[in-house]
Formats: sequence, structure tokens, C-alpha cells
Amino acid sequence: MAKKTTKPRPWTTTDVHKLKGLAKKKVGVEKIARALKRTVAATTVKASVLGVSLDTRG
Repeated sequence: MAKKTTKPRPWTTTDVHKLKGLAKKKVGVEKIARALKRTVAATTVKASVLGVSLDTRG
């Protein structure tokens, strides 16, 4: 049986706004990814492209 391929879901302005807001609050990347219904890898890459730090240290 052939493996199903998935098409990446585009990032909306709402998604980006939520990502930036949660990153500013120092929420962990796993929780951010879960809130956005995306993978940790996709969230990390998007944050890097946007120049948003996902560092949780205070």
C-alpha cells in the first residue's frame, strides 16, 4: 500500500501572531506546537525564519 502524502498547511497571520505571543510568554515549544496544531519541527522552523526565540529561560 502506498504511503499517503500530506500537503503542508500554510501559516496564517493568526498562527504567526499566536506563535509570537506564546514565545514572548516563554511557553515551551511543545505547548506552542500543540496550541497551533502543528509539529514541534514545523513550529521551530517557522520561529527561526521569523527570528523569534523559543528560549524558555527567564
